Amino acid sequence: MTSMPRLLLCLVLLVFCFSPKQLHAQKGLADEVKQAEQKWITAVTSKDKSALEAILAKELVYTHSNGLVEDKGQYLQALASGNQKYDSIEYEAPAIQTYGSTAVVATKVVMKGATKGQPFNNQLRLLH
Repeated sequence: MTSMPRLLLCLVLLVFCFSPKQLHAQKGLADEVKQAEQKWITAVTSKDKSALEAILAKELVYTHSNGLVEDKGQYLQALASGNQKYDSIEYEAPAIQTYGSTAVVATKVVMKGATKGQPFNNQLRLLH
């Protein structure tokens, strides 16, 4: 097969791989993920423990920018005790990649708050 027919075949296959129905489903999942991220931001900045209990998986592994690693219980305890406090969390141009019924969010984030009373104003990369 010459390169032009091969290219056309690849384009046709790509069109069929991403039908309008599939693209619509991916957009729907991306919208759900955006809403879930906003719920997490609202819950963590308001220290809403019951909302966080529902949002966070029991298998959570939370790695802070300073390298501290916490499980769900430790993370919730740090928030409840005030050792970890988030005043604001702002995403800058989040990229949401879907894989079937799974999604990954990669974004630059600005987090303001305090850790053990020490204020922070961090610009980080975040993966959820």
